[in-house]
Amino acid sequence: QMADPFLYDTGERSHYGCLGHEVQIDYLKAYVCRPSFSTDKAVIVAHDVFGWQFPDIRYIVDLIAGHGFITICPDFFKGTKPWTSTDHWADFPDWLKNHDPMKVDKEADVVLKYLKEQCGAKKIGIVGFSWGGMAVHHLMLKNPQLAAGVSHYGIVRDSEERYRLLNPTFFIFGEKDHTISLDQIFLLEDKLKQYCKVPYKIKVYPGQVHGFAQLKPEDMKPDDKPYIEEARRDMIDWIKMFV
Repeated sequence: QMADPFLYDTGERSHYGCLGHEVQIDYLKAYVCRPSFSTDKAVIVAHDVFGWQFPDIRYIVDLIAGHGFITICPDFFKGTKPWTSTDHWADFPDWLKNHDPMKVDKEADVVLKYLKEQCGAKKIGIVGFSWGGMAVHHLMLKNPQLAAGVSHYGIVRDSEERYRLLNPTFFIFGEKDHTISLDQIFLLEDKLKQYCKVPYKIKVYPGQVHGFAQLKPEDMKPDDKPYIEEARRDMIDWIKMFV
């Protein structure tokens, strides 16, 4: 039995009543939440391995919308089965082959078009978590339409081309993340200093494990709560600064 190296406990979830609604965009389903006033600023949320219907991700969508952005989480898995907490870790590499976070360009374009044409969005940012954090790093290297990005504990690992970001990008990490070592974080920082021409930021939150930043308030441990709230504020501040 392989220990689960990074998935936080998804068994003990409290129910979450969503504020937004589901839409069909082209071949994609998506969850959308709008702020109470009209705006031309939008944020795409890239979900983690648990997919676009996972309560924690919907909570994040609603949270960002509450700060004044049209916020949307598309199903980047295109109707295929997300990873679940009962799946076997040994099967994860195979699952990942069919769910490549570097192959999200077409879905991003579909959502960008929808936000511009149907929602009147003029500036669009993106935030992502874990699997979605990798997707954000990838898209911030490839898609100039995204005005800013926030990647939570997800980085493109094995490419020398991964440092020339097109627009401002903020990388959020947990100090005790088993999937991303501090060495990798230092390397990222070092290379961004060399190659990156746009604003970027890297921040490591003390004591935090992989997946810490998308917990709902009632699922947070008291010791972690200040860091989770700080990461959220930092995420929102970055988006407000650049979107």
